[in-house]
Amino acid sequence: MPLLFSATASRTASATLDVRSVHHEYAEFVWLTLQRLGVRDSDVEDALQEVFVVVHKRLHTFDASARMSTWLFGICLRVAASYRRRAHRRRETVSDLPGDAACAEPSPEETAATVEARERLTAILDDMALDKRAIFVMFELDELSCEAIAECLSIPVGTVHSRLHAARKAFARSLARIRARESSRKARPAGGGP
Repeated sequence: MPLLFSATASRTASATLDVRSVHHEYAEFVWLTLQRLGVRDSDVEDALQEVFVVVHKRLHTFDASARMSTWLFGICLRVAASYRRRAHRRRETVSDLPGDAACAEPSPEETAATVEARERLTAILDDMALDKRAIFVMFELDELSCEAIAECLSIPVGTVHSRLHAARKAFARSLARIRARESSRKARPAGGGP
């Protein structure tokens, strides 16, 4: 009998939810999650819309005994995976440099180094599995604690630690490969020969 009651209560609670209230409360979480999962800034708005289309269609299936952020994270994961499958077909370059140059703007060398570092980071993160990437970005870039990540994703802290460890290893390997490739390019003679 209690199982029937909890299922009924779950349906009743999810029936009172509406897309607007979910969007109002969780849009920022979804936005950040999509970025963490590798959706480019220029495409986050479209991906956000995709997530909330899914929410609109599937909100009646939400189990109110679960956390909304966990349910939304699962949707974000699928939307980001779909985005990443499509993203290889088109690459847009968006510059975040303003049109009006300020007096204190960095030198061209500094700007080039920043762009290169950003591209290197993006390439490394794009090669990472989504579950590891999300945790890596949340910990290393967003500076969330492992406990906060575990709570946000509704997974054990030990799982966060193991995925973070694996992500750090993958990051180090990818960075070593990129640096080796870059140093071999610099070591080549100017004529382009072997």
